[in-house]
Amino acid sequence: MKNRFFYTFKKIVLMFLFVFVLKNVNANTNRDTVRVLFVGNSYIFFNNLPQMVSLISDSLNTKLICKQSVFGGATLGDHWNSRKGIRTRAILEEEKFDIVVIQDNSMWPLEHADSVLMIGKLLCDLIKSKNATPYIYNTWSRESTPQTQSAINKTYESLALQTQSVLVPVGSIWAEAKAQKPTVQLYMSDDSHPSWHGTFLTALSFVKKITGTLPTRYKSMYNYPAMDKENIFIMWMPQDDVFFYDKIVKNYFK
Repeated sequence: MKNRFFYTFKKIVLMFLFVFVLKNVNANTNRDTVRVLFVGNSYIFFNNLPQMVSLISDSLNTKLICKQSVFGGATLGDHWNSRKGIRTRAILEEEKFDIVVIQDNSMWPLEHADSVLMIGKLLCDLIKSKNATPYIYNTWSRESTPQTQSAINKTYESLALQTQSVLVPVGSIWAEAKAQKPTVQLYMSDDSHPSWHGTFLTALSFVKKITGTLPTRYKSMYNYPAMDKENIFIMWMPQDDVFFYDKIVKNYFK
């Protein structure tokens, strides 16, 4: 009698365990995935922005699978003309993406707006011909010249409007964070590139714009799995700052 009871109890436990595992397997199987290509320069590869976007999306119903085509200081013209060994156009021919994010040299929207608009349109047309959606990465001003942000915005907003592309107004979101918390350190000491905080805020902006939502819980330590099964450290972010940036992005995209 005792053995029979034990057998029945074991059978029930195994059944519940099977249902639990099956439920989680189905949830992972049914999860949406979106393939994203980031095209630009160091404002993308500093602190591994594409990997941060992917990691932040881990707990969402939509997993963002990100790749980059970048070169330090590159312009959209460099990408279009395949200069400096850049393979953006070849990558678009060889691989399938749902979204392609484009970003010009940080000074080009101010000094060469016509080039941003002309080459940006060529790239957006190419992206659309590959059945992908172009996203415009509207970058930030130099830390010492915040007054130039409106001119940067004007160029990228014009590009998005002319090409019917999706604008991600990162520069304006940075400005809002600085307005609410002037001591926040979004820049590195060079007055230009993003710190960990700047990259984290930028990544949140892309995740929110693409998926429409943000995680309910965040990590403090972010590592990216390498091919040899070891983890590559990307950044550490204090939870108080995480919540602040989360609130900034949520309120901006209300």
